[in-house]
Amino acid sequence: NYPVLEAIAIAPPTAELEPITDDYTQTDEADMGMTYEELSHFGRLRKISRCGPVSMFKHLVVEWKHLPPAEVARKVKFFFKSYAQNRHKATTLTPSVHCESYGVDDNRFDLRPIFIDSNWPWQFRQIDALVKEIESCAPDCASTIASRF
Repeated sequence: NYPVLEAIAIAPPTAELEPITDDYTQTDEADMGMTYEELSHFGRLRKISRCGPVSMFKHLVVEWKHLPPAEVARKVKFFFKSYAQNRHKATTLTPSVHCESYGVDDNRFDLRPIFIDSNWPWQFRQIDALVKEIESCAPDCASTIASRF
């Protein structure tokens, strides 16, 4: 019976860095260019499956048939660029209890590098080459090409 709490609970996540107007509301998902569900999927592939940019693209281009390969590549590149630019922040957390294999406190069990080139030059070139090859073949050949490499 608290309408204020209900309004807060159903409000879209936002950083509230820009003023809300009648025709514009800043949301986290719009700013990121991906949904929280997609972001969670990226995080699980990165942390649990230990996917890098190329292996994550190959996994998602087969799984996300609703998106064209170029869009999957864009999302993967954006995730890894943001990941590299913010990776150092994940290593300064205080210790906590680990109840599952996916969590934000990864500094004790994560031996990946802290400082990463956010342009991922070799990996992003490989993704671009895969996109070009997938787009030049039949619509159903993405899984064949992705599994070849």
